[in-house]
Amino acid sequence: MFSFPLICTDEAQTDQQPITTENSNRGRQPEETVTDSNSDTHKQNFDLKVENGVVKYKLQNVSEIQQTSMKDENSTKICLTIKSHRGGSPSVEKNDPKPLTTVPIQENVVSHKAWLKNYEGKLCEEQRPSTKRQLSAESAAKSVNVRKRSTVKKSQEEIVKALSVASPGTQSGKPYLPAVSSSQRKPRKLLFSSTDIFNKVDTFSIQKGRELREQEVFDARKIARAVTEGGRNDVEKLRAIWIWLCHNIEYDLEGYLGLSQKICSSDEVIRTGKGVCSGYSRLCVEMCREVGIECVEVSGYSKGIGYQAGHSLAEKRSDHDWNAVFVGGQWWLLDACWGAGTVDMKRKTFVKRYDDFYFLTEPSEFINSHFPDDQIWQLLTTPISIEEFETRPLKTSAFYQFGLTLTQPKQYKTITDDGEAIVSVSSSRLMTFSYEMRQRDPQTGALKQEEVDSSCGLMSVTRQGMKLRLLPPEPGAYEVKLFARREGEPGVLRWICSLELECPSIQKRQALPNNPYLNWGLAAGASALGVKGCSIAGEEAIEVGEGGECKVILHTSRPLMMVCELTHHELDATAAKRCLASQITAEQLVCNVMCPYKGFYRLSIFVQDYDSGSGTFQNAGNYLLHYQNRELNPNALYPPDLGPWCGPGLRSQEAGLSHFSHTGAIVNAPQGRCNITFHCASPDLQIHATLCTELHEQAHFPLSRYVLLTFTDTSKVTVSVHAPRAGVYRLGIYGRKPPQQDYMSLCDFIIRSVCEKTGDPFPCVYSAWGRGCVLLEPRTGVLAPQSSVSFRVRVPGVQRVCVVGEKRTDLKLNKSRVWEGEAVTGNATQLKLAAVTKESNDMHVLMTFDVLNLKNEL
Repeated sequence: MFSFPLICTDEAQTDQQPITTENSNRGRQPEETVTDSNSDTHKQNFDLKVENGVVKYKLQNVSEIQQTSMKDENSTKICLTIKSHRGGSPSVEKNDPKPLTTVPIQENVVSHKAWLKNYEGKLCEEQRPSTKRQLSAESAAKSVNVRKRSTVKKSQEEIVKALSVASPGTQSGKPYLPAVSSSQRKPRKLLFSSTDIFNKVDTFSIQKGRELREQEVFDARKIARAVTEGGRNDVEKLRAIWIWLCHNIEYDLEGYLGLSQKICSSDEVIRTGKGVCSGYSRLCVEMCREVGIECVEVSGYSKGIGYQAGHSLAEKRSDHDWNAVFVGGQWWLLDACWGAGTVDMKRKTFVKRYDDFYFLTEPSEFINSHFPDDQIWQLLTTPISIEEFETRPLKTSAFYQFGLTLTQPKQYKTITDDGEAIVSVSSSRLMTFSYEMRQRDPQTGALKQEEVDSSCGLMSVTRQGMKLRLLPPEPGAYEVKLFARREGEPGVLRWICSLELECPSIQKRQALPNNPYLNWGLAAGASALGVKGCSIAGEEAIEVGEGGECKVILHTSRPLMMVCELTHHELDATAAKRCLASQITAEQLVCNVMCPYKGFYRLSIFVQDYDSGSGTFQNAGNYLLHYQNRELNPNALYPPDLGPWCGPGLRSQEAGLSHFSHTGAIVNAPQGRCNITFHCASPDLQIHATLCTELHEQAHFPLSRYVLLTFTDTSKVTVSVHAPRAGVYRLGIYGRKPPQQDYMSLCDFIIRSVCEKTGDPFPCVYSAWGRGCVLLEPRTGVLAPQSSVSFRVRVPGVQRVCVVGEKRTDLKLNKSRVWEGEAVTGNATQLKLAAVTKESNDMHVLMTFDVLNLKNEL
């Protein structure tokens, strides 16, 4: 469950009250405020307590006792309690028996917070040591009144405006209102020399915060001084305060969810470890001022939990508070509430997740999720309207942290064109992306629980970013969420962006295959798996040509193993295996594909390191294939029982085989005949070849008679094939080295014959036909009766070679070391080619030829 930072709402505030009034006694006043009639110059202390759901603001050393109560719109009783101490030093009595008087205040006049801010404005100078006072008359004149939109009437003369200020250059180092000067802003990285500085500050603040909690120190001002100890400048001090806030304060989740209503003061927030967004912002102001940093609260709207994209905010009450701070000679924005963590609304739990993005965020990025009531706090050269804020795509902090750019669409809501829509994101480095799409209920607008099938989106990922082609299954409204993670980094993918898709109508199209791996083309992590690239882009469907065959080649940086998967809505698992032929070489992985049916296919390729043994295969790429021509005959598919070693590859190379005449896995034999040659480096390697097909029962002779293996003296091996008839065959090459008993598969070739003429078999070969033996004539193993046949063979190391039939015919050795001669078949049914070795006078049969009646059918 991915959750966005919580929008914390102060349940006890009324629409008539100002959210933040910094130094409300200076500058223009809000239209309805309460002023203090007593101007006591004695030092006063400010304290806040929560007791039994009642907020009590305590002011020490005040000359008059007042207690004011009122009820807000949620009927939560709020009391302002002021204790009087006549003479003596200020003190706090926990059990004061003296009764308090309650003075009602009209709801349309002021709220408790107006009282709080009024007193705070008067006492802020007195409640800190003199060495910490930073609000001079000049800087105080530049403080602002930030009011919620709902408190401002539409009449122009009643709008609370910020005071005009001098340009930044005229008052160097002094706080000034954020005039239109974002084009001259210094980037965040210039505030500190290196990240190591922040790391040291972070570590110190976290350790100090732990010590303070163990010591039960709950005074915000004391904490501010403690965690900023050693800070060399305002930036480091601010960082220490920020880290403490994010690691020691949690959301008042129950209060937010309406299970209970709490308004926490600074001290109470620290003790309970709970608070709301306004608690964060108020604490930030209090702690920053204690160490001399100018900080104000900013009220406005946010795109967090509770935000409904596409709904107008203009008539709604703003719902969030954050801070603006003046450091490094200019104003910056931060949100400690969102920096501390998020809320999982499904489980109704606070998820502590520190987010550094919301510390001194660039205004151009902050504005996408935070819209202030006063546009001056956008800190932009050209402020945007609330309408533009609403239409902008919803981007999370991870989006900016990853350095992403949403190139298409530009607005949150997009409408399909002819039933399609494109979403594209550019990135500066390789990322892993995913997405989910959910349809909205047409009646309620609520999102449905189940995701739309992945076949409704075609996502492709490159080093430059991601492109997503959306194809909604039916008209309606959809929410699209994008997720990403830096390639190679562990952990789950993070939510980066949300969009709204409206589909008025859909286009009739062929069904797309489901892709459980989401990404089309090379997987984002393919390079880490050893895949450098692919022969096809994979961003669009691959059009398969006539014949239904295509080839996908992955280029590898190291030896890999590969397995492939092909899916189509009409293709069963058995037929799918006959549609794939894999060739594995040291630098390439080749997948040959047959598409027997019309429509779309998904080809998924999985790899693992060649020497990983029983390791797990991981997805390296997924490709969409489209075949539109006539359907294929099932007999045209690849032969069954193909191994993973089709064509020359790593296995044959390891066995010492090289220089193949055919480098691919598929060999076309238009005349039904072919010769495959290669070199064998090891003289001890014994080679064996077999021919297989589903049509073998239709052949007159065993399929072993249609393949002939020839060794030459130069270690050259020739495998000759005569296909008995048109069809697809598997030629298996095997090898073994004594004392091995079993042959090991070295590679398979797919022999494709289109010749309708019946092919002749080879002679039947015996074990004496060994290395160096070559049959030159006759090349057929079937001879006609009563005919003279010319024999020419090369048999090294023998004394005599003869042909035995009705009579024996000796062959003569010519100058080329070839045994040759004429033999008559007569009425014999078989001729034998035999040889007598030099070591003995025994005669060994090399091969036999069949003599058939011309009328017999082969």
